[in-house]
Formats: sequence, C-alpha cells, structure tokens
Amino acid sequence: MAYVTIDGEKYEKELLDLAKEYTTGKGEGKISKDEVEGLFESAADGRGVTETELKTLKYIRATFVFTDASAKLFDEKIAAL
Repeated sequence: MAYVTIDGEKYEKELLDLAKEYTTGKGEGKISKDEVEGLFESAADGRGVTETELKTLKYIRATFVFTDASAKLFDEKIAAL
C-alpha cells in the first residue's frame, strides 16, 4: 500500500488517485453517488477501513467537489464507520 504525505499528514495514495480520476476527464468534475460507492469499496478492501483510509476519506470530502446527492451519501457512509 502506497501513501502520500500532504501537509505532514499521511494519506492513502490509491484513494486519492481514485478521487482525482473521478473528478478529471469526462463528466462534470464532481464526485457522483456511484463514485462515492467506489471510494468506500476501495477503502474497505482489506479487513475494513483503517485509520489512514478514514483520514483519507475525510480529506477527500473536504477537498473534492461532490454533487448534492453524493455529498449526502458520503456523509451518511462516513458516519456509519
């Protein structure tokens, strides 16, 4: 598993790359509900969501643009962790 350090904090590179992929290229540049599902599936790829993965998800939520529906879904999913 690869990590990226941003402002002295360690984040999971795979999740950040996925969020960047979802917001560049085709589409509106916002993370959709399906893409939120993809982020959480990627985060739970091992024995569950690690502390670093959770921190990375929170960073993604604060940094990337979401549709209104996907923001609501993301917030619900993060609260359930």
